[in-house]
Amino acid sequence: MSLLTIALGGNALLQYGQKGTFEEQLANARVTAKQIVEFIKRGYKVVVTHGNGPQVGAILLQQEAGSSQVPAMPLHACGAMSQGLIGYMIQQSLINELRKAGIDMPVATVVTQVLVDRNDRAFRNPTKFIGPWYSEEEAKEKDKLGWVMKYDVGKGWRRVVPSPDPIKQVEIEAIRRMVDSGIIVIASGGGGIPVVDEEELEGVDAVIDKDLAGERLASSLGAEIFMILTDVEKVAINFKKENQRFLDVLTLEEARKYYEEGHFPPGNMGPKVLAAIRFVERTGKTAIITSLDKAIDALDGKTGTRIVKK
Repeated sequence: MSLLTIALGGNALLQYGQKGTFEEQLANARVTAKQIVEFIKRGYKVVVTHGNGPQVGAILLQQEAGSSQVPAMPLHACGAMSQGLIGYMIQQSLINELRKAGIDMPVATVVTQVLVDRNDRAFRNPTKFIGPWYSEEEAKEKDKLGWVMKYDVGKGWRRVVPSPDPIKQVEIEAIRRMVDSGIIVIASGGGGIPVVDEEELEGVDAVIDKDLAGERLASSLGAEIFMILTDVEKVAINFKKENQRFLDVLTLEEARKYYEEGHFPPGNMGPKVLAAIRFVERTGKTAIITSLDKAIDALDGKTGTRIVKK
C-alpha cells in the first residue's frame, strides 16, 4: 500500500467567518474525515497532519483572560493543548466515518514534538499568523500588550509569532512503527510542539509551519505523495493581478524559479510551495496542492497543482 501524507489547512476545521465553537469545528472535521476515508477506500495508507493557527491563538486568549485566577501556560504548552483538541476531533470523526464504510482500522493521535534550532533567525523575525483577525484599531491596542501584529492580506490584522524551520519529529520512530502496523496516524499537529535538544528536550515559544513540518514527516516516512489541502484549488502566479495564471503541473525547477521570484507570500502560499519543493527534492516523489473539496479529483490528476521532479 502506498503512503499518502495529508497536511490539512485551517479551513479543514474552521472556515473564515465562523466563531470557532467546538460544534462548528467538529462539523468541519466530519466533512474532512469523509474525504480522508475516500483515500483509504482507494487502498492508501494515510498519515494526517494539520494546522492550529486559529485554535492555538484562541487558547492563548483564554489563558490570558483567566491568568488572574490560574497560571497561564506558555505558547509551546498551548500548542500541545491544540494538538490534543484537534486530534480528538479528527480522530473521532475518522473512526465514525470508517465505521459507516465498514472499515475496521485503528486511528490514533500522537502528541508530537518537533526539533528546532534555538538560533533560528525566525525568533528575531516573527511571521506566523495565529489567533483571530482584528481591525486596525484593535491591532493597535494589542501592540500595547507587546504582541507583534501584521496584516493578513484581505482578512485583517493578526498576531504573529516566531516560526522556526523544523528539523525532525522527535517521535518519528514511534509514528513509523504505528504506520507500519496499519494504524491511521494523526501527527505533528500544528507543526508540532517546538523543542530544542541541548542535553535535554525543552519547549520553546513558537509555532512551526504545519506544511514545512508535514514535509519532514512525509519525507521521513517515505510517503509516495505529499498532499497539502488549503482553501484554493490551484496555485497561481501573479495572484489577484490581471495576468494571474493558475498552475497545473510544475517541475521542480519551475517551482523553485517562481518561488525565488516571490510569487508566493511568506505568510500564505509561500510555505506550502516551499514544503512541496523540499519533498520533491528529498524523495523524487510527487507533491500536490489543492483544496479540501477537490482532493479526490486532484489525486486523479483532474485538478490541483502538482510539483514533480521533471
